[in-house]
Amino acid sequence: MQLRWAHAVVYVKDMQPMLDFYTEILGFEIADRGPINGDGTPEIVFLSQIHTDHHQIAFLEVRKEVEASNSVNHFAFRVADLNDVKSMISTLKQDGRATALNPMSHGNAWSIYFQDPEQNGIEVFCDTPFHVAQPQGKTWDPQSSDAEILAWTEDNFKDQPGFGPIQDYYDKRETELADRG
Repeated sequence: MQLRWAHAVVYVKDMQPMLDFYTEILGFEIADRGPINGDGTPEIVFLSQIHTDHHQIAFLEVRKEVEASNSVNHFAFRVADLNDVKSMISTLKQDGRATALNPMSHGNAWSIYFQDPEQNGIEVFCDTPFHVAQPQGKTWDPQSSDAEILAWTEDNFKDQPGFGPIQDYYDKRETELADRG
């Protein structure tokens, strides 16, 4: 199984200067943004340079000045398919050193979130065939068959904004990035 670096979510103290730096200096574009909690705060902003990656990095404005630096929420690794995600879950359960296992679907991905032995957040995921505007998240059952998980995902996210075939989203992003030159 190949793990490929995918994205990091970073706690920031002041969102706008971070967005300015990452967009103006590093060349990222804002792919999505929205409130992560039902009360409208805090806002999460997703950034990417690659049309097939919804985000490579995201910022969540929750860092407090008085706290010790802890700017990493989790590190994510992409795997080839749902079987690899299920295999990772099985391995983590058998090994027992990872904690806080949480299978989560964002509509556009099937993930297993967990904490490593030093409590760093990790995500191992594969893409679904769908795109859904983010943020989204619902717990999925890794014991279900692949066909059941696919049907469950479509049923649970089909009414959400931006839902559609992932390839349509990839094509749109590719065109947008190509137009930028």
